[in-house]
Amino acid sequence: MAGRTPYPQEMKERAVRMVGEIRGNYGNEYAAIKAVAARLGIGSPETVRKWLRRTQVDAGQRPGITSEERAEIKALKQENAGLRRANVILREASADT
Repeated sequence: MAGRTPYPQEMKERAVRMVGEIRGNYGNEYAAIKAVAARLGIGSPETVRKWLRRTQVDAGQRPGITSEERAEIKALKQENAGLRRANVILREASADT
């Protein structure tokens, strides 16, 4: 994606930590998320919300696929695609003989 600058991991961790620390000062979680995004200069509160949800899933506090599981699924899909390509090549080679 053009123009997209990833935030440093330290900023993501800090934002998530800050939401947890100030959550009690706001009427709801999203208000705390908006405040943290504004304070840290993060373009969209939605970005902080996604970081928070990912952290909660990874910690087992929320249902979903963890980052580790997501990476494993991605690797398995790539391996599967490679095996499919190899099968096509082998089928074509055996048909030529």
